[in-house]
Amino acid sequence: MKTRSFRKNKVNVITLGCSKNIYDSEVLMGQLRANDFTVSHEDDNSDAPIVIINTCGFIDNAKQESINTIIEWADAKEKGFVEKVYVTGCLSERYKPDLVKEIPNIDEYFGTRDLPRLLKTLNADYKQELIGERLLTTPLHYAYFKVSEGCDRPCSFCAIPLMRGKHVSIPIDQLVQQAKDLARQGVKELILIAQDLTYYGLDLYKKRNLAELLEKLCNVEGIEWIRLHYAFPQGFPMDAIDVIAREPKICKYLDMPLQHITDNMLRSMRRGTTKQRTIDLVNAIREKIPGIAIRTTLIAGYPGETLEDFEEMKEWVINTKFERLGIFTYSHEENTHAYKLEDNVPAKEKQRRANEIMKAQKKISLAHNKSLIGKTLKVLIDRKEGDYFIGRTEYDSPEVDNEVYIAAIKPHVDPGKIYLRNGDFATVKIIKAKEYDLEGEALIENVS
Repeated sequence: MKTRSFRKNKVNVITLGCSKNIYDSEVLMGQLRANDFTVSHEDDNSDAPIVIINTCGFIDNAKQESINTIIEWADAKEKGFVEKVYVTGCLSERYKPDLVKEIPNIDEYFGTRDLPRLLKTLNADYKQELIGERLLTTPLHYAYFKVSEGCDRPCSFCAIPLMRGKHVSIPIDQLVQQAKDLARQGVKELILIAQDLTYYGLDLYKKRNLAELLEKLCNVEGIEWIRLHYAFPQGFPMDAIDVIAREPKICKYLDMPLQHITDNMLRSMRRGTTKQRTIDLVNAIREKIPGIAIRTTLIAGYPGETLEDFEEMKEWVINTKFERLGIFTYSHEENTHAYKLEDNVPAKEKQRRANEIMKAQKKISLAHNKSLIGKTLKVLIDRKEGDYFIGRTEYDSPEVDNEVYIAAIKPHVDPGKIYLRNGDFATVKIIKAKEYDLEGEALIENVS
């Protein structure tokens, strides 16, 4: 029995997983809006009769979250709170037969490349002229900017090629046009994302062409920051580093997942590099761009990781002093190369090793942040919470990195202070530092 009335042609989109999924949901929502649907994103109070869940299938925790969300909305359908539930994304791409069997009360499952079919199911047209246009779910001043899809790398632990397919670059002229469209909407920061950013262009231009893409994006009026995520270290295009070094619009920031450092782990992970080449690459990047913030991610408890491997990785982390770092515990994924190996590090030991790395990184981060006290930094304001405006420096990406807290003092209370707005750039003097946060004061004459 129905327990509520619905507005027809209204869809609520639920997004799980990484920034690439956020991008895909935004493209889906843009297509739906162009077909005269009313679209909401993760609206708990929505009266939408249709729910679309964009799932993640990357590692165990993410898969379980997606499964729990599917079950939750399947139950909501049973109780009459919604009429239709559709599932798309990585989990659905990878496990559709299992999902159909285990959770049958879903109207249909779609994969990562099934957007036209999903729209057709909703009696909507896939509008080719809208490729790249989206309905942003992020704050309007920044947007994730996908430059390619898929991955050709053979990493042993990774299931992304199973879910996203082979690497396909988006042509530069299309990306420049998308950047111009976003700038017209008020976007100031582009966060470049891909499964493998440094592979960009090989399929289209027969060379790694990230450098040219960056140069063209820097010419887009209105875009003030360009940030690079998910750069693979093997075969790194150093000409792109030269562009980052000389272009003021490009944040001195690089997200480069390195995963491990010992030669035997890198070899087993099929990373195509060695400890020494990895160290040399990090040193070369820092030499070309003094002060750059390098973010990396690591894996703890990969099959065969000995205590000696782990201690060597920890020593490398302590010595290298990455500005930003995160670590995952290894997830044994079906149909990957590493699945043939024995998952021989117990779960508690994986977590212990991950915790130990983060304990070391916490000290590194605190020391780095304390060194910023008294300095002035350019900060992009993301939001206001309570008595503080919260923003980021060029060295910090949304959701994963440090934030800067600035006391929100209204001008009529203290004429010497400034009341900031979301999307403002402000010059901020850092006055306090914690492990992962900074506190500062905005200088009134330097806000844009």
